[in-house]
Amino acid sequence: MKRSFFSVVVLGLVLAFLYAPIVLVFVYACVPNGSSMSFFRTDGSFIGFSAKWYQMIFRGDYALKDLMQSLWLSLKVAGLATLASCVLGTTAALALHRWKGRLQSIHHALVYLPLVMPDILIGISLLMLFVALGVECGFWTILLAHVTFCVSYVVMTILARLQDFDDRIVEAAYDLGAGPWYSFFHVELPLLMPGIIAGGLLAFTLSIDDVVITSFVNGAGTNTFPTYVSSMVKHSKNLPAVFALSTIMLVFTCALVGLSKLVVRGQPQKPKEAKGTKGK
Repeated sequence: MKRSFFSVVVLGLVLAFLYAPIVLVFVYACVPNGSSMSFFRTDGSFIGFSAKWYQMIFRGDYALKDLMQSLWLSLKVAGLATLASCVLGTTAALALHRWKGRLQSIHHALVYLPLVMPDILIGISLLMLFVALGVECGFWTILLAHVTFCVSYVVMTILARLQDFDDRIVEAAYDLGAGPWYSFFHVELPLLMPGIIAGGLLAFTLSIDDVVITSFVNGAGTNTFPTYVSSMVKHSKNLPAVFALSTIMLVFTCALVGLSKLVVRGQPQKPKEAKGTKGK
């Protein structure tokens, strides 16, 4: 089919709309003046690009101390929230897949609810819960809040993987003498691993990117990277360091996605049914 000029133009505009902001992040990470956020002097002459913001990050410049602490806090929270969400999400998805009934319908609705609730409502609800329990807001409240909304995404991702899961494989393992734990770790888990990795990546991305819910449950001195950046974006002269850190995080995320692709490619695939055997 011959492509029309109009469709090519529309595709180009859509791609530009989606990826131009990412390109600007790379560009402004090299701006030499953080106060004016400009590549030009007052006389209009071009200054050039600078890598000083990357140098400040890697040498641990004191001016970026609070920014780097917020980044490490975000990475710690996102990592722990991803791990907890994968464990809880896998068990919840297996329970929803194996057992059916009215109670499981309620369970499925409760798991699905955080996906459709506004973030501000989740944040307020969790804050009221922590206040009622007398829990001081800080690292652990942020972690619990992130697990609360991340686990639903992991469950839904793994449930999508379980739609094509053949339960006869597990039954065959039992017939061959495998116990429940052996069949889970050596049969079910390898087949579910692509879904778990996909859900984990989604949970990590959502956790490290969250602003609204975190702003309700964080305490004094526990600003995550997004909340700290949102507070400094309008007045800080070190704003290009945020773009430099975002560039590093983007490269790191792409590396994780590439690694997950390699892991998924190495997983055992569902055997295809031979032609002519169907119905026999």
